Amino acid sequence: MTNKGGTVDLFRPLSNFRSKGVLYFVQKTSMKRKQVMDMADTDFVFPSYTMGESSYQHIAEICRPFGDKAVLIGGKTALAKAETKIRQSGMAITGVLHYGGEASYENVQMLMEQQAVTEAQMIFAVGGGKALDTAKCVASKTGKPVFTFPTIAGTCAASTSVSIMYHADGRFLAPYFFAPGPVHVFIDTTIVANAPAKYIRAGMGDSLAKYLESEMSGRNEAVPPYIAKGVKKAKEGYDVIMRYGREGYEAALQGRADEALAKTAEAVIMTIGFASVLLTHDHIIDYNTGLAHAVFYAMTAYEHIEKEFLHGEVVAFGCLILLLVDRADEFERFYGFNRWCRLPTQMQDLKFTDDMEAELLPKILAMPDIAHNAYPINQAMLQEAFNQMKSYHIYR
Repeated sequence: MTNKGGTVDLFRPLSNFRSKGVLYFVQKTSMKRKQVMDMADTDFVFPSYTMGESSYQHIAEICRPFGDKAVLIGGKTALAKAETKIRQSGMAITGVLHYGGEASYENVQMLMEQQAVTEAQMIFAVGGGKALDTAKCVASKTGKPVFTFPTIAGTCAASTSVSIMYHADGRFLAPYFFAPGPVHVFIDTTIVANAPAKYIRAGMGDSLAKYLESEMSGRNEAVPPYIAKGVKKAKEGYDVIMRYGREGYEAALQGRADEALAKTAEAVIMTIGFASVLLTHDHIIDYNTGLAHAVFYAMTAYEHIEKEFLHGEVVAFGCLILLLVDRADEFERFYGFNRWCRLPTQMQDLKFTDDMEAELLPKILAMPDIAHNAYPINQAMLQEAFNQMKSYHIYR
């Protein structure tokens, strides 16, 4: 298995090392990370990563330069799947802590007060988006290096230098930016393949939005070079998912850690994560979000969305609206991809009625995600897009 698209000027292979399907890459500056952490003029530090069925076998060699004591922080299911494999590394585990169920500052404070965290020399963040974001925030607040162990391919949180924080009751609060980000990401493809397939499906939906939104937000604008690189990196992930995503999703349905699943997971977790690091360099959302996410956040005003649907599933529907508003030639291809992967293509798929649609449009327009765009988006554009979606479905 190779990574033809993954070494474009942002990181390089550490060596020709390959064992049992493990990919081993390192960003140019990350091997000097202790010096990098003290360099005020360093703009970007990307995490290195190992990936494959035996990726956890390299924990000790990669983490020991930072010490030998780590605390595991994660979700209950994720910890149950990963803890034994992590312990086999021989690292001293000071404790295994549940992250608290919400990526909130209250849970971050609770974790910081635990003796296991105080004693640890590093944080091992295990699980999906909210668990990873909570543990990354703990690491930032305590000044400890963090290593991430994503157990699903539902998000790029494992590789980014931001935590999406919520109120204790689950309401969105704000992004928390920090530097440096994760040191290294360990992706066990067997664990990812055996997670419920809905997570990789949602991860693809959210990842595909990264390119569509960043390109639309920065179009015809003289953006800084790092934003242009971020858009390019997002396009790289988009192309990989469009090429391998269907096979990757099929592999996930069967619990099979094959090449298509690995390429899809790598695109979701790492490629889109690198794009996010570049696009959020200035700690603003201008190029890292857009209309697809505005649709999602507007829909979260309805309780059932957060309870019954994953973030990326709803964002994938938002991508279709974006493409119709933007009159992009990509719509039909994207629609077919959504249908095949069982991602939403109609309001009814998300349990929305016509009356709810009428309420929704002003909510979308009020979202800050579309404040920075190639052109103003108005209600007439949105209404036409939603009408076109209905018509397209009827005549399919």
